[in-house]
Amino acid sequence: MSEQVVDPINGTSIPREQAVARMMKRLSEATASDELQNIEAGELGDEARRVASQLTDDNVSPRVLAGLVRLLDFVLVTALGFLVYLFYVRPLALVDGVAPVDLSSIDLRYALIAASGGVLAVIFLQAADSYGLGTLRQMSRQLGRLLAAWTFVFMVFAITAFFFKQSESLSRVWFGAWFLSGGLILTLTRVIISRYVRKLFRDGRLQRRAILVGGGERAAELIRSLESQPEQDLQICGIFDDRDEKRSPSVLMGYPKLGKFADLLVFGRICKIDMLVVTFPLTAEGRVADMLKDLWVLPVDIRLSAHGNKLNLRPRSYSYVGAVPFLDIIDKPLADWDYFKKRAFDLFFTSIALVLLSPVMLLVALAVRLDSSGPALFRQTRYGFNNEKISVLKFRSMYHHMADPAAKNVVTRHDPRVTRVGRFIRKTTLDELPQFLNVLRGELSLIGPRPHAVHAHTENSPWEAVVDGYFARHRVKPGISGWAQINGLRGEIRNKEMIQKRVEHDLYYIENWSVMLDLYILFMTPFKILDTRNSY
Repeated sequence: MSEQVVDPINGTSIPREQAVARMMKRLSEATASDELQNIEAGELGDEARRVASQLTDDNVSPRVLAGLVRLLDFVLVTALGFLVYLFYVRPLALVDGVAPVDLSSIDLRYALIAASGGVLAVIFLQAADSYGLGTLRQMSRQLGRLLAAWTFVFMVFAITAFFFKQSESLSRVWFGAWFLSGGLILTLTRVIISRYVRKLFRDGRLQRRAILVGGGERAAELIRSLESQPEQDLQICGIFDDRDEKRSPSVLMGYPKLGKFADLLVFGRICKIDMLVVTFPLTAEGRVADMLKDLWVLPVDIRLSAHGNKLNLRPRSYSYVGAVPFLDIIDKPLADWDYFKKRAFDLFFTSIALVLLSPVMLLVALAVRLDSSGPALFRQTRYGFNNEKISVLKFRSMYHHMADPAAKNVVTRHDPRVTRVGRFIRKTTLDELPQFLNVLRGELSLIGPRPHAVHAHTENSPWEAVVDGYFARHRVKPGISGWAQINGLRGEIRNKEMIQKRVEHDLYYIENWSVMLDLYILFMTPFKILDTRNSY
């Protein structure tokens, strides 16, 4: 009899061969994107190209999805309670001479109870596990839990009103109408959410995309364990391994080997994966350390499979996918809600900056055009998130015929390519103001490691060759200002030690990011701009 696994779409048991074939068919039917077609021959195999081409869209974070459903429940319950009050209870309480729009006539007790109902509904639904992915995708599992939790909310209200002797002063019709309408609207929204969640699972956008680093029997045992978990959210997309066919077959339990360890960096930069799972045992620490030295620059979670390891570590030392244990090695920066907080921060302060600085930007653009012929704006190719090449906007500070879009030649003191206006706007950082538009487009962040030019070098050596782990600074979006800049590391880089210090500060920022740190950097940036020692 064929081994049964849990279908991630509807939670039913199906033969594992069918589940794997379904996922691999979807991946193999994808056509390679333009970016993949431009990869040099031999850098990735055909199978790796096909899989990577399917993994170019962003996933939907399960934590964010659950958080949004909680917020929706709170808003719906609270709004319904207040609306029933406005359209039934309040008109009965109005007396002659009080206008319907007079907010002073609102009984605040009802508003408070409505908001409390929203909070209690979320608490009881959480206690009933109504926000888990397995529950959200199955309407049959949701309905009973939802109605039970909603009933408990009104049991709490009834008991509270009895003990505080408020049952006579509050409208019973209001409670009844709120209970019935709330149960109905919560049920309807869950039907819609359930269909949406199943669609996301079918598209492979709600599961965390995982790559196994290392094949063989240990990887096969891990796959069996993961597939037996009804609530696990990992989608295995393939395997990378250096070993030969005998020790690590080209297809393991239906999943293909996509390449060797060296191919992982290319694969991780051209597609969007969430996790690397190292399947080697903890005893192979030297081998694991060598791999991590190269892989930690990718913006992904890196986990070490603890399945089958006979170590008596504390439970808190592990993270779990279902009941399968993992050791957390490296966490993806700015994941889940952190990403949204960062983006909201960028949009809010960038919008304010554009409104306040628009007159200055117009004057700078006019000065650039009057000082020398050519356009006011200048585009330069730089590294963005995960080594993606982006076009960064600046006010032109050089003579148009001497422009250096690739930044192959570093600007130095008294550089003859720089115009009179260019010298001033470079010293005062006014040339960077158009980069607020890059922030709005999502290519840059307001705060982050500065975007370096693709061909940036020092002492005839590219920076990626000078600094070990240089590309790790690209695990987050680059920023207009950053931790290195407010610590005096801005402007010309004259030697290898200067770029080393700048990268160290960038990595410190990534590892210690918080909204408060961004606010501090934002506040300090205008004061640090006054230091123009290395700005030419």
